[in-house]
Amino acid sequence: MEQYQLFEANLINFLASDPNGSLALGIAKNLNDLPDPSLENCSARAKQAQDLINQAIQLKQTTTDFELLTDLHLSELHLNKIVHRYQRRFNDRLEVAQHPTAGGDISEGIFTLFIDDPRPAGDRLENISSRIANIPTFLHSMLGRLDTPVKRWQAIDLETVSVLPTLFKAITDWASEQKFSGLNELKKHIAQADTALNQYQRQLNQLPTTEHFSLSQDDAQQVIRNHGIELSFNELKSLSADFLHSTQQQIEELTQILTKKYQLAADTTPEALQQFLNKHYQVELIDNKLHSIIDIYKQENQKIIDFINQHDLFPVFADQQMLIEQTPKFLEPVIPAGAMRSPLPLREGTRTSLIHLTLRDDLIDEHNKLGIPVMMIHEGIPGHHLQLATSTTHTSKIRRILFAPEQAEGWTTMLEDYMLDMGYMGDLTDEARFIAKREICRIGARVAIDLFFLTGDKQYLDVGIPLKNKTDDPFSLAGELLQVVTGFTSGRVQAELNWYSAERGYPMCYLVGNQLVWQLKRDFIKKQQSSLSGKNLDRAFHQAFLSTGNMPVSIMREVFAHQQLI
Repeated sequence: MEQYQLFEANLINFLASDPNGSLALGIAKNLNDLPDPSLENCSARAKQAQDLINQAIQLKQTTTDFELLTDLHLSELHLNKIVHRYQRRFNDRLEVAQHPTAGGDISEGIFTLFIDDPRPAGDRLENISSRIANIPTFLHSMLGRLDTPVKRWQAIDLETVSVLPTLFKAITDWASEQKFSGLNELKKHIAQADTALNQYQRQLNQLPTTEHFSLSQDDAQQVIRNHGIELSFNELKSLSADFLHSTQQQIEELTQILTKKYQLAADTTPEALQQFLNKHYQVELIDNKLHSIIDIYKQENQKIIDFINQHDLFPVFADQQMLIEQTPKFLEPVIPAGAMRSPLPLREGTRTSLIHLTLRDDLIDEHNKLGIPVMMIHEGIPGHHLQLATSTTHTSKIRRILFAPEQAEGWTTMLEDYMLDMGYMGDLTDEARFIAKREICRIGARVAIDLFFLTGDKQYLDVGIPLKNKTDDPFSLAGELLQVVTGFTSGRVQAELNWYSAERGYPMCYLVGNQLVWQLKRDFIKKQQSSLSGKNLDRAFHQAFLSTGNMPVSIMREVFAHQQLI
């Protein structure tokens, strides 16, 4: 046990040695620093992670304790992901040398200090000022790392960097309100940073670029394995095609039902019905201000919580809260519609999540009275917020700090259907399910696009959806599939593709996780139905799922089996 505790401490210290990593964990270390983006540091961190993997492998030989072996396995997966990210190559160059990430690296930690830190404002502003002072040095190192960046990733970073001044202005206004003693120094650092950022944008824009960003077959498979997914490429493609086919059938059936209900033309298409419902159930803006939508989301969140409490569906612990805010401009390029900043895993006290909602005129149709409930179910309680907040209370630190996207996204997408099945939307269940099914088609498309982006092989886009585009541009091809099956606006499509291209393997986790979580629930019910039924059986599954902590569903199955739950 002593050896394991030492390993756990070494792992956490390694993760916290990255200045943004320490903030993401909720640890007060390296608060004045920006990450070191150099290739030398990438190589050093890959070596440190590999050393920890070797330690985990050795420790596994010294114990038969199921819980410890599970945590060591989880640690290996997490560390393998880090090593592979730093070491994988394409175009005969390291991926990190082709991926400029200045905007995200700079804003991530500063934004956390700004909005998600319980310490006094003066202390946080001192850290922020120091980080901003380090921006010129950071950018010089980032440019030194880059060699023929991927054109799309270059564009994403240029856009993200270009709106950093909106973050700096918000910080300056806050510092003025707080009468921050270092305000003049902060303004000086911001002026120097602005100059450096303008120069960085010019230099980044002048670099030669490449359109090619797919990986080798082996590296693509490793990305998928690192997420705890053991399916082959062809199995994943079939999963995508089958899901899209069955979901399209459901959409057609609902289209017929709703066409009659609203006395629309018999030949109304799903696309036309979606446009009709978006307009029919459009939210009313107060003083024509987009920001007023936030209040509607907050009201919906409370309605969902009241419904859950009334029916006793989920174990919701008291010491947690969820804040809902508009997505800052500098995060819009990578948050297509909504996203959640989960509670920091090692920070004690009230577990707090922040939900970001991207509000723009071209996205207004997606924020309607049918879509808002599904969004809040997904992002809030009982979705991401409840699952990830609960995980931060786990006794195992490994299961607190690990993030398993197919577990998290499988849970939330399962709940979108479950809450409708439980009658949350009442007389509007068919309407909400239609909108939800159109929306959830994205997770079928995501598998296909993820495989296509990983491998560069167009055949993975052939999932039974007729496409007209004959271009060789991967983003045009992928964008057509996504738009056809979801009806997303062009702005939403492009933001989605930005994210898919950069977060390799994550997009497919939604559908894979969805299918695995539903299967886990079916197996749980089969085992437990002799002693439990109805809502009691549902609640027992929810309790078991939430209490397990963060891990891929494939490993969660092993935990459930060990506990004789399946």
